[in-house]
Amino acid sequence: MKLLRFGPRGHEKPGLLDAEGVIRDLSAHLTDLDGAHLGRDTLARLAELDPARLPAVDADTRLGPCVGRVGKFICIGLNYSDHAAETGAEVPPEPVLFAKWTSAICGPNDDVIIPRDSRKTDWEVELGVVIGKSARYVDEADAMEHVAGYCVVNDVSEREFQLERSGTWDKGKGCDTFGPLGPWLVTPDEISDPHALDLWLEVDGHRYQDGNTRTMVYRIPFLISYLSRFMSLQSGDVISTGTPPGVGMGQTPPVYLKPGQRMRLGIEGLGEQHQHVIAEPQ
Repeated sequence: MKLLRFGPRGHEKPGLLDAEGVIRDLSAHLTDLDGAHLGRDTLARLAELDPARLPAVDADTRLGPCVGRVGKFICIGLNYSDHAAETGAEVPPEPVLFAKWTSAICGPNDDVIIPRDSRKTDWEVELGVVIGKSARYVDEADAMEHVAGYCVVNDVSEREFQLERSGTWDKGKGCDTFGPLGPWLVTPDEISDPHALDLWLEVDGHRYQDGNTRTMVYRIPFLISYLSRFMSLQSGDVISTGTPPGVGMGQTPPVYLKPGQRMRLGIEGLGEQHQHVIAEPQ
């Protein structure tokens, strides 16, 4: 299934995308697409529904983030060998962990705001993994049982805040609108191998990122097992698994986002995001 959330910001309703590309309203069957409704039993019940019997939604309706009420937004840094090379960094001996604040989350096609005093706002297309079952000290062999689905993430990053202002990466990662999620939460039955997906990103029609998840250093089962040693993973948590090469920081010379530009990004089988870049409103 391709599950989603639609409607005005803060008032999204759950839905799904049918085989003809029509958004269908799931409000009669669950209150939201959030951690309380991402277990395998709930997903199996939704899969039994006949989409044709669900109310159709206007195609122009805003799409919200594909998961509601995210508890933790966990990111993995330098997790593609070719991206580590372009940044001049060595592949880390263990996964690099950082957080994006949940206030950064927005819809897949919402505007991305360049924060005040920013000079180096950058892009990163990433595969998101959404947890559907609590995980604590999980064996790698059992890790995929805890996955509710996958989604596109744009890990928007302010590089000066992240790398040049001292401290951790987090303050360059969690600005408002720096975490578009969606358009869909795609259940695992539709993705035969999450480690063989093309992913790409364009700015104003120029393709900067064009990679494949096969170059991940640390793969999803390991990441879930690893993270579960340091924190409990809970249903509705999002893990953003790293980006392939082609980020703005890696260009010669570096290229960063400016107001008025448009980003288009996607992952094979998981849909596309489209974002207009704007300046921080005064």
